[in-house]
Amino acid sequence: MPRIIYDSDSNVQPKSTTRRRRPLHDLLGGGKVADILLWRNKYLSAGLLAGATVIWFLFEVAEYHFLTLLCHISITTMLVVFIWSNVAALMDRYPPSIPKVILSEDAFRKFALSFHAKLTRGISILHDIASGKDLRLFLLAIALLWVVSVVGNCCSSLSLLYLGFLCIHTLPALYERYEDEVNHLAVRGSQDLHTFYRKLDSTVLNRIPRGPIKKMR
Repeated sequence: MPRIIYDSDSNVQPKSTTRRRRPLHDLLGGGKVADILLWRNKYLSAGLLAGATVIWFLFEVAEYHFLTLLCHISITTMLVVFIWSNVAALMDRYPPSIPKVILSEDAFRKFALSFHAKLTRGISILHDIASGKDLRLFLLAIALLWVVSVVGNCCSSLSLLYLGFLCIHTLPALYERYEDEVNHLAVRGSQDLHTFYRKLDSTVLNRIPRGPIKKMR
């Protein structure tokens, strides 16, 4: 739990002494994904960011159609493979072959199992929130969905996905670099939000009649 240290002067803001017990790299999984999100491999992280930016530019700014882009990529790939195969035969070299990793049944099975587990866990979390067991979390989810709906009216879905990718790809590295400053602001914001919720709970939420929640069998 974070500790808050108050100075003797009441006008001085509280100072946060929050420290993580586990490194951020371990909290993000500790694998290649964590290395990419924390920019430990700068070339790979920059390449993914550049690729996502190019895709967003092609579809959103240049108004490139997905089917047209897919056909152009297929044509280019077929031409490269055709030239490579014929040149390899003339120079007594091996023609290009599809890597076994792409067609690996084990890789597809692991991906499907991982996706199923995460999807099941996500649906379970959404069900718990929608049941109203934690009213604060329920109201926060409603507010976040409303904010996302408002933002969705202002920009396209692709731009919204790109913005989400940009946040996921950059915010963990920025947080690791400016951890103390972010924790200090987070503690202050949490105190203000807790005070606001107590006022809202005492004036409005306690007056709303709520029946007992039936447990699902």
